[in-house]
Formats: sequence, structure tokens, C-alpha cells
Amino acid sequence: MKLEPKTSNDISFDDFQTQILRDYEIAFTSRECSILGRREVLTGKAKFGIFGDGKELPQLAMARSFKDGDFRSGYYRDQTFMMAIGELTPKDLFHGLYATTDIEKEPMSAGRQMGGHFLTYSLNEDGSWKHLTQIKNSSSDISPTAAQMPRLLGLAQASTIYRNLKNIDASKFSNNGNEVAWGTIGNASTSEGLFFETVNAGGVLQVPMVISIWDDGYGISVPAKYQTTKEDISKVIIGFQRDEHHAGYEIFKVKGWDYTALIHTYENASDIAREAHVPVIIHVTELTQPQGHSSSGSHERYKSEERLAWERDNDCNTRFRAWILENGIATEDHLKSLEKSIKREVSNARKEAWAEFLAPHKKLKKTLIDLLDQVGAQSVNRTFITKIKNDLIALEEPSKKDLASKSRKALRYLLDEDTPEKKALAQWVTTFVQENQPLFSSHLYSEQPTKATNIPEVKPTYAPNAVQVDGRIILRDNFDVLFSKYPEVLIFGEDSGAIGDVNQGLEGLQKKYGELRVADVGIREATIIGQGIGLALRGLRPIAEIQYLDYVLYCIQTLSDDLASLHYRTVGKQKAPLIIRTRGHRLEGIWHSGSPMGGLIHLLRGMYIVTPRNMTKAAGFYNTLLKSDEPALIIESLNGYRLKEAMPTNLGAICTPIGVVEIVKQGTDITVVSYGSTLRIVLQVANELKELGIDAEIIDAQTLLPFDIRHDVVKSIQKTNRLLVVDEDVPGGCSAYLMHEILEKQGAYAFLDSAPQTLTAKAHRPAYASDGDYFSKPNADDIFEKIYAIMHESNPSDFPRLR
Repeated sequence: MKLEPKTSNDISFDDFQTQILRDYEIAFTSRECSILGRREVLTGKAKFGIFGDGKELPQLAMARSFKDGDFRSGYYRDQTFMMAIGELTPKDLFHGLYATTDIEKEPMSAGRQMGGHFLTYSLNEDGSWKHLTQIKNSSSDISPTAAQMPRLLGLAQASTIYRNLKNIDASKFSNNGNEVAWGTIGNASTSEGLFFETVNAGGVLQVPMVISIWDDGYGISVPAKYQTTKEDISKVIIGFQRDEHHAGYEIFKVKGWDYTALIHTYENASDIAREAHVPVIIHVTELTQPQGHSSSGSHERYKSEERLAWERDNDCNTRFRAWILENGIATEDHLKSLEKSIKREVSNARKEAWAEFLAPHKKLKKTLIDLLDQVGAQSVNRTFITKIKNDLIALEEPSKKDLASKSRKALRYLLDEDTPEKKALAQWVTTFVQENQPLFSSHLYSEQPTKATNIPEVKPTYAPNAVQVDGRIILRDNFDVLFSKYPEVLIFGEDSGAIGDVNQGLEGLQKKYGELRVADVGIREATIIGQGIGLALRGLRPIAEIQYLDYVLYCIQTLSDDLASLHYRTVGKQKAPLIIRTRGHRLEGIWHSGSPMGGLIHLLRGMYIVTPRNMTKAAGFYNTLLKSDEPALIIESLNGYRLKEAMPTNLGAICTPIGVVEIVKQGTDITVVSYGSTLRIVLQVANELKELGIDAEIIDAQTLLPFDIRHDVVKSIQKTNRLLVVDEDVPGGCSAYLMHEILEKQGAYAFLDSAPQTLTAKAHRPAYASDGDYFSKPNADDIFEKIYAIMHESNPSDFPRLR
């Protein structure tokens, strides 16, 4: 179904009549897919179904005004829209329901996401960008309600950037900023803070986005009176309406069953946003949800008979059909014939998708049955293996899980046997897991040669009499080089622009490069990240600044659910190389000196997390990441901006390697691993320990995700036979992660003569002032005594007890 919708302004009445019937065909096809899709869940073939029934007509109107180069940031009700722009077929939809792992058959996520989550491909096979201006684009959907809103802001802002910055090569990404970003959201989800934060930011920035609110009166079972003030989101947001004196939004309200009104509303919205870069909100009311929220519940349980009757009468497809007949656009016989044909087409698509899903499993099942037959004939546990084989034979519709589980269980009955048949079964299991695990686990990070962990290190170089400067100067001058070198680089955040950030790392750069490239934004962390995601999805290289590490918690959901999972959930078909800049560690006070690293490293798998100990290292990380195309969080040491460092001569070229530790002090007695600001304290202590004859080897982790991909820490432990991890996170936080990496992944337990230990902060947030820091986080005395105690346990005669 590859339809190219035209607007009513472009076509004659005959063409308009043809388009109407095409729209009805798409609407009916989409509805039939929803009906049969729900049945597939209820019969057990699919695990879960969430569909777009009841929202077909406004999505068709939106598709009419959606042009090449435009982007959608929507949610899991938009299947009709995706069909209308030619990016979803009925067979695609059913393969999504069945979680087919073949990307050619299930193009939305190869079974990684539940059905109803859509995308288009932004990347070629080699990871390079497609010509996004020549295709209709959809950013990859996610399930959390309203979480699609922050990225919408950035997708729209990219058009503003491309329209106003002329020295960027925009050939693949924009046609003079004429692209619109289209967002969709359910009425209940407008209760979320992410919705209001995005709407406010969009009004401030005046970016070309159109937000469609599909309003069916409910949020699952909860009606609008419990969701929205005045039970009407249009009345709530009326203050955003623009007027002759104030910029704001154009706001439309239209009934979801009124075909002609929908067409004209979306045409007007498109023109306003596209030409004037004015944001638009379209509140689409009187929509229905004929099958309830999803396949997990029935709306008959929470809707009155009167409401159900109203929904039957005012279903948008029903009223669209009646309108077609009333206006003589088609006869009853013509529509019945068309509907019968569509039902047959959708049913065949369902059957074909299910057969294609099962075919490789059935083939593997036959092979496995033969192997079990052969191994059972030779085994003393033939009875048990025969039962497994028969259970497998009885499975008419086997899954990968069935094949893996039964074959692995069979091996348990062959523990004491050594036959060619057993070896053949064991090899089959190994091969099966090796071939199938990547179908579920690949592309968490880039798999291209240009991935960040492949960027080689470039060390800083220095003049013979290198001047000592504040660390912030190195950072500032490195950014200056990057802005000159990469015209697509932008940086924005609270206080980033006019004053050059709170620590002066961007001093003077807004004046030099302009307010679009070095920008101040409001206090709205989630949409700062959303801006970055959307801009990165459209080929720009944004650096989004979150003022302090503690405030990353405001945007953790957007980072975790959207950015960190993007490359994975699209199987490498989309990328958003956003760099998040923040600062933290060892300041003072509960909300300005936290170190939530344990949470970040677990919630942000799919991103890089780097913790430079000084500003030269930090500058090198920015340079490395801009040579690659992956997202990362850079945490600068908050108390390092005024510390003196030697000024390198190769700013802009220094590259700090990702995933590589650095031995900053050689030693023979104990390996101490730390990072960030705390590492400086560890180094100070190492010099003090030397006076007592303890020679510690100090390792800077540098990056936490990934950590030590060359396994250099275990090489150190082979020499020292002792390990201490010093971390200012809470007990069991980042230190536990590092222990797992070192002991289990690197196998360092085999080389230890003493128990590996950690020294962490206390379990509470750090208290205020210098005393608060001393008694809340590892201090120099704690570190000294901890290392000394480890050496005392090993050699009490040389190192008698301190206290």
C-alpha cells in the first residue's frame, strides 16, 4: 500500500473523489487489522495488542499534509497514519504482533518492541544518513505516555536551525527549514508534565511543530473528569493562543469524525507551521476506542451503555462511510464490494505473516527432533529424552524459546555420556544460541567501524614552557576549536549562553558564534534533552547542558526510555549522537554534590558515561565523541574548573579514548581504582602511603560505560594481588558495578591474595559544607586507613594496627 496523499488544494473533484475512496480503503484496512489483531492476541498467537481503531480519520487528514522531510514523533495509536504514508502494510502489522525477528519482515523493530510502535529508517546499512528530505520520516516510538513529546521539540527546532544557519551542509536534512515536526498524543497523556513542558518550550522557541491530541474521553478506564481541568485540554491551554501582541500557538479544535473539517484543519496547520514557524495544537475531539484500550482489557467494564451506544453511532469510520453515501461519492454496493475485498486481503496478510513467522521454527524443530531421536537411541536416559522429543512433536507452533529450552534440558540427561550424538546435540544448542541471541541483543551500541570505542587516543602535546591555566580555559578554548571545525555543533542549557555557563567554560562563545549555536534555555531539563535528541535525529551535533549532575534526575526517563534505547530498539536504523554535558562530584550540599552513578550506569545502558578527572581529559572526550556518532554523558569535575593545568598545544585534536582506563601511578602493593574528583584525593593519599612503604598502583577508570574494554585492571591485579575500589556513590552503587566488571568479567578473583574491598560514600545524600563532605564521602584519611588496613591484614608485622 504505497499511497501518496494529495491535498484538496492540488486536485480536481474527480481526483478528490478518488482520494476519498482511497482514504476509506486505508481506514477500513486499518480497522480490520485492529479487529483481527486483537483476535490473534485472544487466541494466544500474539502476546499483546494495542491498536489505532477509532483514530483512523484524523490520521488520514494528518497524512495528507505530511510532506517529504517532515518528521513524526507519535505514539502507539498511529497505525492508520503509517499506512497512509506507505510505511506500514497489514502483513508488517501482523509480523509486529508475532514479534518476528527478521527485520525484512518486521521492519519496525524486528520483534523488539510490541506492536503499534513505528519508525522509518534514517540510516543506510553503513550507518550513514539517508536523504531525509526525500522521504517521510518517523522517529521511533516508545510506550511511556507523553515521552514522545520532548524529542518532538528538537525535531521541530532543527528546521529553525537549518533555516537560519547557512554554513551547514543541510542537503540530506532540510530544505531551508521547511519541514514540520508532527506530534501525536492521547488526551489523557496531556496530564503528564512532559506534555506541558514541551508545549511551553515550543511556544518560547516558536518552532514548526503540530501537536495532535486524539481525544476519546478516557485514559484506559479513567474518564476525562479525573484527567483534565474542565474536562477539556483546549480550555486548559487557551493561554498559549497567540495574538497580535504575543507569540504563542495557533490552536484548533475539530471533531474526529468530520472528514472535510479535518482535511482543512490539517492543511491550515501545516501552512502556518511550515511557512511561519508557528507551533500549532489540534485538539481532535469526539473520537472513540471501539475495542478498548488494548487486548488486555474490555471497555465494556468501565463505559456505560449510553456511552457505548454513542461510540457505535459516532465511530469515525461509520460516519465517514455514511458521509460518502450521502454525498454520492460511492454506492452501497461499491463499498460492500470494497470492504469484502479488504477483509480478504487482511485475512490473507494475517495468514501469510503467521506462516512466515513459523516456517523457520518448524524447520529447526524437525532438525532438533532428529537429533533427539539419535541421542535418545544411544542414551541410558532414553525415556526422559523421548518425553522431551514427544513434547516437542506436540508443539504445532513452536517458538525459539521452545526449541532452546527443550534442547538444553535434554543435555541434562547426558551428563555422564560421551557419544557423537551427544556432541552433535550440544553443538546444535551452542550454534542455535549464538545465532539467535544477537537477534535480541545487538545494536545496543554502534556496530560500525566509526564507533566511539574505535577512535584512537591522541595525547595532549605541550610547549617546553607550557603555561598553567585554569582548567575552564582549556575547556573553553577546546570548544572554540570545535565550533570552528564543526558548523553543525550546537550547545544549549541553563546559563550556557550569555554568561558562558556557570563555570565560564563557554565564556565569550555566544558572542562569537551567535545565539542559535550557543544558547540559553529555560529551567526544563527533560526538554533540554528532548531538544538534543530531536536535533541529533536530524543530522545536527547538539551538546545539551544539564547544569548539575543531580539535575540529570529530572530528565532520566527521557534519557533512559528514549535516547539510551534508540539504537537498540531500531536495530541500528536510527541514531541520535547527542552529547550531554554536566558537572558534579565533591561540591557541597544534598542537591549539588550527589553522585548517582549506580543509577545512571544501570539506567543508561546504550549510552557512554565518561568521568574525566580534569578538563584536558574532558576536552579529549568531546573531541573523541564528535568523531563518532553515539550518545554520551560527560560529567566534568565540578571542583576542577579553577585548578591549574598545563595548556596543550593541540586543542581540538586531543582524543581521550572511550572504554580505556589509565594507570596514573605505577605501584606494586595494591591496585586502587577510582574516577573523577575522588581520584585526585586517591593520588594525594598514594604519596602519603609511600612514606610508610606502601606502593599503590592508581587506576583512573575514565569511562564507566563501557569500563576497561582492554582488561588492564586485571593485569594490574596480577602484579599487586590486591584491589580497592574508591567511589563517592552510595554503598553497592557504582563500586558494585566495578567489582562485577573486574572480578567476574575480567576474572581477577583468581589473582587476589586479599579480599577485594570498596570504600564508598555513606548511604545518605552528602551533607552541607566541608565538614559534611568529610563525613559523607570518602576522604583522604578514610582512603589512607582503608589501604593501610588491607596491608595490615596481609602483613601485620610490617604494618601494625593503626587504631
